[in-house]
Amino acid sequence: MLPDRLVWRDPRPIPPHNRQEPVTVIVRDPAFHEPGDGDDCSVFGYACRTHGRAYGRGVCGEGAHLIALECQEHGLENMWPQPRMLLIPEGFDPPLGEAELARIGTEWDGG
Repeated sequence: MLPDRLVWRDPRPIPPHNRQEPVTVIVRDPAFHEPGDGDDCSVFGYACRTHGRAYGRGVCGEGAHLIALECQEHGLENMWPQPRMLLIPEGFDPPLGEAELARIGTEWDGG
């Protein structure tokens, strides 16, 4: 079971030429829509909670970003940890345990 509130930020050094960094991704939040099997969502983007607008590299603004997945139908939505997050699990806050990471990896790989 994942925590109710979970964020991820890549702990690696930030490239000096990218003014869009750092980026923290809200993976789960209790106020967000929890997607289900019956959802037929097809249009997604990212919303920057820091700047109050759509997030896209080079278009949102300078400085730190707090982004969340946004579904056109449901609004802000919880997401499943992405492959890059699983490759760098040190970025989760709160930290995920070995059992949680193993479960996520198994489910990501199709069970």
